[in-house]
Amino acid sequence: MGVGLILITHQNLGDTLLQTARSMLGDLPEDCESMAMSQNDDPDEVLARARARLGELDSGSGVLILTDMFGSTPSNVASRVARGANARVIAGINLPMLIRVLNYRHLPLTELVNKALSGGHDGILLCDQECSDAAARSPHR
Repeated sequence: MGVGLILITHQNLGDTLLQTARSMLGDLPEDCESMAMSQNDDPDEVLARARARLGELDSGSGVLILTDMFGSTPSNVASRVARGANARVIAGINLPMLIRVLNYRHLPLTELVNKALSGGHDGILLCDQECSDAAARSPHR
């Protein structure tokens, strides 16, 4: 087993990202899940559920918590969950970050955090000429 993974996001964003990753990579590990938050959810109830899940998902390698937007309720809940636990929180999840995390879950938590950050950053491009040139060279046109 590798590092556990929890996505804490607004609405069903985390579920959708995991479904998309599943369509690209095939079956996902069991210690990887999403928690959706809506504006009607009580943050303290979500916090209690997230703490319970964190304990269940940590096989000893720690847990990486990915959230969608820094300063939002899901991000604040994630930060509170991670306090005092073998867990790290990254805000600003995108699909390239998630794919990178899923491909490198065997790494120690600290290294996985670095892979996640670089994957998320590298996946953001201004698609002008550079992307057009890459698309023209792609065999999947």
